[in-house]
Amino acid sequence: MEVTRSNFRESLPTISSAISKASFLAIDGEFTGLQKGVNLHAFDTPNERYQKLRQGSMDFLLMQFGLCAFEYEATTKRHIIRAFNFYLFPKPFSRQAPDVCFSCQSSSIDFLVSQGFDFNKLFREGIPYLTPAEEQKSRDALESKYNQLDVMSSPAFTSPTGADTAVAKGPIEIPSEHKQYVEDICKQVEELTAEGNTSQTLELKPTSAFQRKLVYQTLKLKFHAGLHLETKTNNNRQRYIVISKVKNAEDQKQKEESRKAAEMEELENAVGFSKVIRMISQSGKLVVGHNMMLDVLHVLHQFSCPLPESYEDFKSLTRCVFPRLLDTKLMSSTHPFKDWIISTTLGDLRKLLENKPFEKPVVESAEGFPAYTTDHEQLHEAGYDAFITGLCFIGMSKYLGTFQSPKKEHIPPSSPLIEPFLNKLFMFRVQDIPYMNLAGPDLQPSRDHVFHLSFPKEWKTSDISQLFAPFGNVYIGWLDDNSAFVSLYKKDEADRVLQNITTGDTFSVVAYKDFIERMQKSSSRKHNIPASDLDLPVKKRQSSSPLNVNASPFQSTRSITPIPEEMEEENNGTVNMDDLGEPLAKRMKTDCKSGSEKKLFDEPENW
Repeated sequence: MEVTRSNFRESLPTISSAISKASFLAIDGEFTGLQKGVNLHAFDTPNERYQKLRQGSMDFLLMQFGLCAFEYEATTKRHIIRAFNFYLFPKPFSRQAPDVCFSCQSSSIDFLVSQGFDFNKLFREGIPYLTPAEEQKSRDALESKYNQLDVMSSPAFTSPTGADTAVAKGPIEIPSEHKQYVEDICKQVEELTAEGNTSQTLELKPTSAFQRKLVYQTLKLKFHAGLHLETKTNNNRQRYIVISKVKNAEDQKQKEESRKAAEMEELENAVGFSKVIRMISQSGKLVVGHNMMLDVLHVLHQFSCPLPESYEDFKSLTRCVFPRLLDTKLMSSTHPFKDWIISTTLGDLRKLLENKPFEKPVVESAEGFPAYTTDHEQLHEAGYDAFITGLCFIGMSKYLGTFQSPKKEHIPPSSPLIEPFLNKLFMFRVQDIPYMNLAGPDLQPSRDHVFHLSFPKEWKTSDISQLFAPFGNVYIGWLDDNSAFVSLYKKDEADRVLQNITTGDTFSVVAYKDFIERMQKSSSRKHNIPASDLDLPVKKRQSSSPLNVNASPFQSTRSITPIPEEMEEENNGTVNMDDLGEPLAKRMKTDCKSGSEKKLFDEPENW
C-alpha cells in the first residue's frame, strides 16, 4: 500500500491493525545519501563505526520507508503480508516547526532515478514528521500564542493601573511607517461593522508578521467585542488575516475554540510518520532488517531524537525504541547458513533461500494490499525490500527448525532458536568484528597480528604485499593514500614482523596496539582529555549515560559466531569463518532435545 500525505491520516487505523496482528515486522529505508567525509575501514571498532556514521551520514534524509507486517496463520501454514511504502518529507507546518536542511549524494540520487524513484511524489506528497521534542516545542508555542491572545483581551493589557506588572506589558507603540496601514484596516473594519452591512467577513491582504500583530492589537483595543480574528495561509504560503463578525460572547468563544482545535489538529498532522515509529516501538514486535545499521540510525535520528554522542547511550536508546531487532545480513553470514549461502546481497539471498536445503515460504497478500511477488522484482522500493527481507527471515527460521527432533514447520519469532541473532547489527566490511552488540559488550578480538604501515603515495597493493611476503598472505585495509592496516593470515608470524621489517626512509611499520596508544596520547594532548577517558578498542570507557541501560525487557545473553578471520568478500557478501572441526549440523542435532527448542550457539570463547 502506497502511503503519502494525502492518504496518511485515513491509513493510520489500517497500519495500526497490521502491526497489531503481525508475528513480526520487516523494515527497509531509502536515503538521499550514505556517508560523506568519513573513512570506514576494516578495523573499525563498533564505537568508532558508530561515531563515523553519526558524523558522516545523518545529514542525509530517510525519504522512503518500507514496512511489511507478517502474520502467521497456523491453520493454513502460511504468512499473510501487509506491506506499506511511505514517502517521507519534513515539510514545515508552521513558523515554529523546524525547516530541515539535508544533503544529497549524487551517486545515490542517480541510482534511485535509475530504479524509477518518483522524486516529484516525494516533494509534493511526502509525509511530514516531528520528533517528540519538536512536537512538544510546537505545542508550547501554540499554548504561548493563545495565552498571549488572552492577555491582549484582558483588562490588564488595556489598563496599566490595577494590573499585575508581570502580565501587563501594554500595547506595542505603532511605528510611524505603519500607522497609515493600521488606520486603513480600522476604516475597513468600521465599514464591516456598520449598521446595515450584511457582509460577515473581511479578508485582508497578506502581510508581514509584525503588521499582523499590530492589526490584532489595535482591533482588540478599538473593537472590544463583536469581532473574531484568525490568521490563515494561502496556496502560496502567504499568511493573512480573516476578520469575522460574532453575535455574542458565546459565539466568540466557540470560534476561538474551533480555531484552536484546528491548529492542534494541524499539529497532529505534522507529527505525521513519527506516529508509525511509535506504533512499531510500542508493539514490542520483532523488527527485521537487512544490513540495517543505517536504517536504525536514521529512524532514531529523524523520528526519535538526535543521535547521542556516547556509543553506550546510543545502544540504550536503540533498545528503548526497538527492544528486539534482527539483521538478516548478519544471520545469513553465519553458521549454519554460511555453508549454503554464497551471496548475502538481498536479491541473491532471496533466490538462494528458495532452493534446497531451504524452502520457499508460503505467503499471500491481505485484501487491499499490493500483491508483491518474487516473479516481478521491485528491488529498491522500500516496501518491496521490506517484503523480501521478511521472506529471507522466514526461510532461514524454517531451516533452523530442521535441526529439531522432530522437525518443526514453523519457528516463531519468540523461539529460543532466534535469540542468538537478536539485537546485533551487521558491521559491513570489518575484518574481525562481525556485529555491533546492542544487548551487551562488543567483541574485542586480539589484533596482535595487525600492523599500521605508512608509505609513499606511489606505493600500490603489490608493494605492500611484497614487503610482507616472508610472513605469508596479508589483508590490506587502506586508510588513505599513505597508510593502511596490514593483517597477517598466519597469526603466529606476528612476532617476526617487527624483528625482520625495520622502518626505512620511506615507510614505517608499527604494531596495531602501539599505533592506537600513540593516537590516544595525541588526542589527549590535542583536546586536553585524560587518557583514561578515551574510548579505545581494548578498553571500554564507563558510560555516564542518564539512560537506563537495561531498559529493554528483551535481551539476548548469547552471541552468534566465533570471531571471523576474514572480512566480508566484496564479490559474494559473505563472512569467512575458522574451521570449526566437528560438523556443525551434527553438533546442533546433538544439542537439540526431542520436542524442545534450544539455543544452537555458545558464547564465542567456547567455540
